Amino acid sequence: MSSLFEPPDPSEAELRAGAPLAARMRPRTLEEYVGQEHLLHDGSALRTAIEQGRPHSMILYGPPGAGKTTLARIVASSADAVFEELSAVQVGRPEVRAVIERAEQRRRMGRQTIFFLDEIHRFNKAQQDALLPAVEDGRLTLIGATTENPSYEVNGALLSRARLYALRELTEDHVLTLLRRAVERRECGLVSVDDDALELLAARSGGDARTALAALELACDTAPESKVTLEHAEDALQRRILHYDRASDHHYDTISAWIKATRGSDPDASLYYLAVMLEGGEDPRFIARRMVILASEDIGNADPQALVVAVAAADAVQLIGLPEGAHALAQAAVYLSLAPKSNAAYKALGAARQHVRDRGAAPPPVPLRSGGRGDGYDYPHDRPGHVSPQELLPDSVAGTRFWRPTATERALGERLERIRRARGRQP
Repeated sequence: MSSLFEPPDPSEAELRAGAPLAARMRPRTLEEYVGQEHLLHDGSALRTAIEQGRPHSMILYGPPGAGKTTLARIVASSADAVFEELSAVQVGRPEVRAVIERAEQRRRMGRQTIFFLDEIHRFNKAQQDALLPAVEDGRLTLIGATTENPSYEVNGALLSRARLYALRELTEDHVLTLLRRAVERRECGLVSVDDDALELLAARSGGDARTALAALELACDTAPESKVTLEHAEDALQRRILHYDRASDHHYDTISAWIKATRGSDPDASLYYLAVMLEGGEDPRFIARRMVILASEDIGNADPQALVVAVAAADAVQLIGLPEGAHALAQAAVYLSLAPKSNAAYKALGAARQHVRDRGAAPPPVPLRSGGRGDGYDYPHDRPGHVSPQELLPDSVAGTRFWRPTATERALGERLERIRRARGRQP
């Protein structure tokens, strides 16, 4: 529907003609939409709002290719609203003001505007604040899309005026459904596609429908004899770029997964997440630092050699860099995965620090002080077994136990019991 303020809308056929396969296959209705069942099941708030044509401002948070833009278009279509789309990467406050002005003009004529702002996290606070009045008074309905955690990247004031919907990565079956739909609709012309080729594209897409459809289109365009085989699909996928942004949530999610896999003693999972980071261009020094942290925090004295291995890997990465440094990281990942685990030292330090925070730092016993004030110090090396019975904690802390060895530190625990007996303490 056109107005005095905008040119006539092109037809759907004109928009889709010559567009990439991913654009041509974009679902236009809820019935065609694939994935996000947790948000769009029968009776859900979002589905009901769409079916009733009553849109509300929202932030769509999810990975690339999960269907954020498509869902925004369906919301606009169901409400018979004008759909305005901008990317926060390419525009600023002047373009946003222009959208708001057009939306206000349409509202006077009884027409709604859906403003879809892709990568909304790229807007700074002032740019996001410029949207607030128009969202608050209903001049437009804002749908922001982001791959970053909105809690950190979107202003609280804007979040409070919009519903947050977290989209999940599409499953392999979801992507396969879209690929088969493209073939059935003859969007690849008369080219036939083997099932195993479609399954490979779905499996290797990383949940990104756009990536899978782009690879299918490339395979169809380059396959000889109008037939796409497994080999053609593999060739097309070689040109796919791994989705890994070192400044995004993916960066933190993947290192978190590596830590948890290694802490969980699974070397295969540890190597997998290490490979994801290396293939995505992660800084190997960042990975090595996390290995050193894990060696002390999660392994500790259950295997003191783990820290030696992790520090050596960090030194190797610093010395030789990539690609050869990856071998040292892999060696360390396997060792850290299989090492016995203990967080006793980590917990003991936390307990000691909490004790100091709660009760303050008591002065050391006089014999332990420096500067000639340590009269009465009982030198352990002058005692049998190099153990002295002298109390080493302040009087107010004496008898407090911070370190409690785990089963994987049994040898150290038994040694501690022998020392306590020799010092006249309870084991």
